[in-house]
Amino acid sequence: MSDRSSPISRRDFIRAGAAAALGGAARTARSQDVPRRRVLVLGIDGMDPGLLQRFVAEGRMPNFARLMKEGDFRPLRSSIPPQSPVAWSNFITGMNPGAHGIFDFIHRDPETLLPYFSTSRTSPPTRTLPLGGWRIPLSGGSVELLRKGPAFWKILAGRGVPCSLYRLPVNFPPVECRARSISGLGTPDLQGAYGIATYVTDTEPPDRSKITSATVIKVELSRHRCEAHLTGPDNTFRKGAPAARVPFAIRRDPTNPVARITIQGRRILLKAGEWSDWVRVKFPLMPCIASVSGTCRFFLKEVHPHFKLYVSPVNIDPADPALPISTPAGLSAELVRKLGLYHTQGIAEDTKSLSAGLLSEGEYLQQAMSVYGEDMRAYDYFLRGFRRGLLFFYISTIDLNSHMYWRAMDPHHPLYTPELGEEYGKTIEDLYVKMDAVLAKAYEHMDDDTTLIVMSDHGFSPFYRIFNVNSWLLEKGYAKLVDPYLRGQQELFANTNWQKTAAYGLGINSLYLNLQGRERNGVVSPGAKADSLVKELVKKLEAEKDPGTGERIIARAYPKEEVYRGECAPDAPDIILGYSRGYRASWATILGTYEKAVVANNNDKWSGDHCMDVNVLPGVLLSNRTITSDDPALIDLAPTILAEYGMAAPPGTEGKMILQQK
Repeated sequence: MSDRSSPISRRDFIRAGAAAALGGAARTARSQDVPRRRVLVLGIDGMDPGLLQRFVAEGRMPNFARLMKEGDFRPLRSSIPPQSPVAWSNFITGMNPGAHGIFDFIHRDPETLLPYFSTSRTSPPTRTLPLGGWRIPLSGGSVELLRKGPAFWKILAGRGVPCSLYRLPVNFPPVECRARSISGLGTPDLQGAYGIATYVTDTEPPDRSKITSATVIKVELSRHRCEAHLTGPDNTFRKGAPAARVPFAIRRDPTNPVARITIQGRRILLKAGEWSDWVRVKFPLMPCIASVSGTCRFFLKEVHPHFKLYVSPVNIDPADPALPISTPAGLSAELVRKLGLYHTQGIAEDTKSLSAGLLSEGEYLQQAMSVYGEDMRAYDYFLRGFRRGLLFFYISTIDLNSHMYWRAMDPHHPLYTPELGEEYGKTIEDLYVKMDAVLAKAYEHMDDDTTLIVMSDHGFSPFYRIFNVNSWLLEKGYAKLVDPYLRGQQELFANTNWQKTAAYGLGINSLYLNLQGRERNGVVSPGAKADSLVKELVKKLEAEKDPGTGERIIARAYPKEEVYRGECAPDAPDIILGYSRGYRASWATILGTYEKAVVANNNDKWSGDHCMDVNVLPGVLLSNRTITSDDPALIDLAPTILAEYGMAAPPGTEGKMILQQK
């Protein structure tokens, strides 16, 4: 069973320029048939049990100390692998990845080996009418949630339980039901990506090779004026579907650190170091008929001697969304009326711009804390309206900033410096303290009929060393190149000799066989030969040691048959790599590149991670009720929440109820 959106109507496609209208909801029971019990779930992405216990012991988190004393606390087993889209899918369905079908951030089409985001798929109109340079849609496009399995809140809402869910990951497009929901991780920006910023400058950026998620526009200021543009969605009304663009003009003051931006008739005056409010931008697709609305923020980094302007990724406009981001459809606009405009893209913190040097440490933290501020305004709003039923509230702050600032608190990290530690070494600790204030506010809204659950999808680890799995396969003879001299220069396996390649890595933890009958150029025979190759690779991977440290790189390599069960298991990677603490796949190997080094230092500011072995980094589980399992897992939470309302988990659910019943 799958939660999917319906095809979009032609009228809606022309109005929005993109995918999917939401359909109907399940029949509901009478409200008086449902217990008046309340369940409040705080989903704090990336909260680590070791760090939590440390800060509690140091007296920094008194409200968590109270919950541990009055209620219960356990480490929470994550998913295999412990990646956010996989882990949250386990939480949502109570199923393992073999049943819900999410195995990695990135999946691949075995026919083409082209990667795609694992959680959703947007399709253009299937039929169009050519008219000059235009393409008039005769059928609707669609957007589809690829996660399978019933979402627990759809079951609750179908039985009359009021449900509200804020930014729950892997819920784009949102599951069609009576719940009030805002989509989270997996929601794209207006270009259909995880976040592509714009950077306008009159000087060359320090290292273009590091800029992977931003459009750099080099300008020349004539009489202190220049023009640039914002890039929007692909315009499928035009032949070739070129990206829609909106121009804007820039005028800087000749002497003062001030500049004016004019876009679609709106003037924005900024001082150096200042962020704009949210700016709404209309991307025209077809004259007088179709346009798409997006939102962005401008940040003026520098005016003199060089001009540097950062523009956030263009988000889906929550007041007029081009794609479905809430249920009911009007909820996203309701929040705008109550709270103002806000980030809608699933990964709102622009970590890539910090890694690339487009934002400084302080500038990035300003941006990240603006995300947190929006979340807290929404938190207050949802708590005030929380009278009965379920409220799930998601917070990304710990996860994204642990990724970026582990290097500041860990002297063993390659990028650590005493100066960095002095200025930013308490960043992660301070964010945990903010979570204590979040819990304090939850206590203000609780009563004796409220079940409180605080959970995270995984813990955290340092990310010291990178492992280039495709380079390892190459050097061990499991892969061959067409031209060895081009090693490390091409992505997406462009230089691969598939007739002599037995295995390849694509995604963070995924390794595939080049299997006959599945891959287009498969050479490995299915059956006994494939099974033998899997065993051979597992043995060698688990024995591989880092020549620089002598440590094992792979703690466990899991054949898919050992860990996945369900209808989607045949689509899973053949081997799931469980990295040792401190190790992870490199960014290059994730996209099918054969780097020259097999193992190297991680010199990216993305310095903490969780895509290691599941046994290395559990999440957290706290409740004001007794936890009855010594080894609770993410898959246990969906059936536990259903049990709070006397409902059985659906067939195929593996998890069990783990809270003591009242």
